Order: sequence, then C-alpha cells, then structure tokens
Amino acid sequence: MLVRDAMSTIVLTIGPDHTLRQAARLMSGRKVGAAVVHDPDTAGIGIITERDILRSVGAGQDPDRERAGAHTTTDVVFAAPTWTLADAAAAMTAGGFRHLIVLDDKAPAGPVGIVSVRDIISCWTPVLSTVG
Repeated sequence: MLVRDAMSTIVLTIGPDHTLRQAARLMSGRKVGAAVVHDPDTAGIGIITERDILRSVGAGQDPDRERAGAHTTTDVVFAAPTWTLADAAAAMTAGGFRHLIVLDDKAPAGPVGIVSVRDIISCWTPVLSTVG
C-alpha cells in the first residue's frame, strides 16, 4: 500500500501569524491533528501539530498571543505519494513525529496531502487482521 492510498488530501493550511488558539480551533473544526504553515515571506512550508500547541499551553504560554510561526517545525521530512506506508512509518519513527506532509513533483503548487500514523494504522489494520 502507498502513501497516496492513506493520506488525507484535504490539507489545512494556516499562516505563521495565526494564534495558537486560532490554529487549535481550525484543527479541531476539521478534526485533524496538524496544519501546514505556509510563510509567504520565506516561501517555505512547515507543520504545526496538536502536540506543539499542547507543549506551549503546558509551558504557560498564552494561546491568544503565541503565533503559529514560533511553534512551527520547519525542518520537515516530506513524503511522496509513491512511498510505501512502511517507508512513511520508518521516516516517522526515525524523526520522532506523527505526520508527514506529502509533496508530488507533478503538482508543484504545494502539498497534495498529509499522512498520519492514524492513517497508516487505518490502512494496515484490515490487512493485518486477515493475516494468520
């Protein structure tokens, strides 16, 4: 099975100036655990996750003042839609994260999806239940 079979193709994208509360509200509303952060000033993309927001709030920071850009991971490992789910899981394990932004060379406009650990498990569970 490939990343394209498991990924979510609806990608929540926010800007670096969104507050953490705004990011959390948008993520909660879409029922997603991560958002792509696009910074037009740097022409780069990063990712902010529910874990990033939780760390900030747990540290006593104000979610109405803290900006997504200050909590964005910019050293991102990107997946290709043609990666196997095992490749994606290995990259997540090696990097210690639960989401990969999916980029496709054939679609240079930006991310084509996000794949999460939950997406991979959802694909593997039916297959594994039929084995042995």
